[in-house]
Amino acid sequence: MSLGFVIGESKPTFVTAITSRALSVGEYIKISSDEGEILGLVERSAVSSAAFTDVKNFDEASESTEIAELNKRDKTFTANIGILGFLENLRKGQSIIPAIPPIPGTEIALPSKQDLEEIFSPKKEGWVSIGNLLRNKSIDAKVNLDKIVSRHLGILAMTGMGKSNLVSLVTKQISKLKGTVIIFDYHNDYTSLNIPRINVIDAKINPRLLDADQLSEVLEIRDGANVQQRVLRMAFTKHVKESKEFWTKLENEVDFIVNSEDKKLKEIRTSAYRVQDIIEEAQRRYEDILDPDMGDPISFIKEGRTNILNISELSEKQANVAVAFYLQQLLKDRKDASIARHGRTKRERNFRFNSPIFVIIEEAHVFIPKDHDTSAKYWAAKIAREGRKFGLGLGVVSQRPRSVDLNVLSQMGSFAIMKIIQEDDQRQIASATESTSRELIAQLTSLNVGDAVLVGQWTNLPSLVHVEEVKEKIMGADQSAVNAWAKADKMKEVAVESTQGLVQKDLLLD
Repeated sequence: MSLGFVIGESKPTFVTAITSRALSVGEYIKISSDEGEILGLVERSAVSSAAFTDVKNFDEASESTEIAELNKRDKTFTANIGILGFLENLRKGQSIIPAIPPIPGTEIALPSKQDLEEIFSPKKEGWVSIGNLLRNKSIDAKVNLDKIVSRHLGILAMTGMGKSNLVSLVTKQISKLKGTVIIFDYHNDYTSLNIPRINVIDAKINPRLLDADQLSEVLEIRDGANVQQRVLRMAFTKHVKESKEFWTKLENEVDFIVNSEDKKLKEIRTSAYRVQDIIEEAQRRYEDILDPDMGDPISFIKEGRTNILNISELSEKQANVAVAFYLQQLLKDRKDASIARHGRTKRERNFRFNSPIFVIIEEAHVFIPKDHDTSAKYWAAKIAREGRKFGLGLGVVSQRPRSVDLNVLSQMGSFAIMKIIQEDDQRQIASATESTSRELIAQLTSLNVGDAVLVGQWTNLPSLVHVEEVKEKIMGADQSAVNAWAKADKMKEVAVESTQGLVQKDLLLD
């Protein structure tokens, strides 16, 4: 059944069509051509009325309404359509753009359900459903998990639009396949995720495994306090790292600087006093976080499980050091595993994980910032560049794409983009995602909770989808302040009644 016709100047990648009804942005259409059927995506839709042209006041508008109702030809439905490729090739996962643009006057029609299912719901290994097409709800929207582990994934949206739900859904699907996922949980959103094979770890830091600069960050020595950092570097010796009494040995080394009569050391004595205070305070404040006796933190991660690394108790600097440490160790492990597997010479087994790992960094703008360097950013960038070769996938999640380093963001092979209003964020997304057209970016402001634009290698084609809600995710939803206040008020009444009871009892006793 004809839906409309191509009009105006058409191009191999883009056409305009006049249609018999208003098309929805995100709808797929089919264009006939001599070379074969072509699939297109409606990226912009407009309705105009001849009766309302040049209307300047209320009376004219009222009259035009009557004219428009009587004239069935009054409305003009226009659609801007991005060409996605030949339908036959898309069924095989290949996007081949026609060399010759569709001729104006060519008919457009709706693709069949079978056409869309073959493209968006392929029945192949590694493809899992995450929801349905937004404009074709009977069609499952499937994504290729292999591609996100090998080519990385970015999930970008305003707060409250469904980022953590999608993270939970992807994690749940990988968990069903007994894959290894590691989520750096900065806001304690996932520790209560109720799915099988989950392993929750309270992230701690073993100071023995850090270098002096990292220890300085963990102890929260100020960035500009160069002399204090120098004192720490002098005191943080190999003997300190290997000592059973780590903190005592470190304090002794600083004491040595404080009490030294050496002329050069006397010059930094004041800073050494301050470092003494900082070490003492850190032992008191971070007793549960800094543990020199905990062994190798990587040993707590379990292969074939969903590992939630709870870093919510760490300060931003400490969390940065912890994330950098884990990323560094995981990349090293996967490199060793890859070399042992593919190397020509037999090599001693010195790796923990036998299979690929998918690492997810929440609040990526904190750990992979655009404007300054962090140790976590360095290792995330390295994984973004090299992880593909070693089976280490990276997922970055952010509500402020404009603040995430573009070099890392542009390494993401796939994206899920939800509602984004800020123009700066939209520009950053456009820079990072070559396959996202300006028309599609413009639609991001109109998406509802759970709606997402999927682009990149984890889908056969750019698609607008509604992501399935994960019932097993308990935390992360908006909290009801009204209900919380009501409960708190009831508790106050109970407390008052209880107190009054005691007062009466006391009076009786008197």
